[in-house]
Amino acid sequence: MPSPTEENYLKAIYNLADDRSEVSLSELGNVLGVSTPTVNSMAKRLDEQGYVLYRKYKPLKLTESGKIIAAQIIRKHRLTEMYLVEHMGFGWEEVHDIAEQMEHVQSPALFERMDEIMGYPTIDPHGSPIPDKHGKVAFQEYLKLSEIEVGKTVKLCALTHSSDDFLVFLNGKGLKLGTLMTVLHRESFDRSMTISYDGRETMVSHDVSDRLLVEKA
Repeated sequence: MPSPTEENYLKAIYNLADDRSEVSLSELGNVLGVSTPTVNSMAKRLDEQGYVLYRKYKPLKLTESGKIIAAQIIRKHRLTEMYLVEHMGFGWEEVHDIAEQMEHVQSPALFERMDEIMGYPTIDPHGSPIPDKHGKVAFQEYLKLSEIEVGKTVKLCALTHSSDDFLVFLNGKGLKLGTLMTVLHRESFDRSMTISYDGRETMVSHDVSDRLLVEKA
């Protein structure tokens, strides 16, 4: 099994690749806060273990086994976040750092039991999909709130970014997953919009509306 540091690399490559198949060394280094030579050294090690395809001066690509391990790391992280929120009363802005530590625990039985207790959730507290124990992910197609026409009502389903400060901001606005929102007005100058929900009205910037993933109600 890969070490915690190696797991962090695999997870970062997986998240960065997203719709792409390859990730540059410099991009990976920026995300992890390490130098390109350090990334290069780790990439060689992961290549030797069969988790990535490494070629000098070329982007990195996860192998199939690398993808499965990365998805299972993310599964443990997101199951932990969901358990902390649903069964321990933590706020969705409080769980990331704890889950970062728990994702390295090597106990499949623990996470399978956690999954069973929660009734096999498919998303975490931020609306991100939870991979199954085989590393498969069921992605859901959502729209950005910024794309919704004036007069339409939508349901908040997920976030493109779930940093703690953004989650605290949403708490202050009373916005959470499942909230029904109606777009009342959009400013042509800066694309900010006024929305109504739960008997209140508020304005959100284009940056905020771009981070809120919704489906039509």
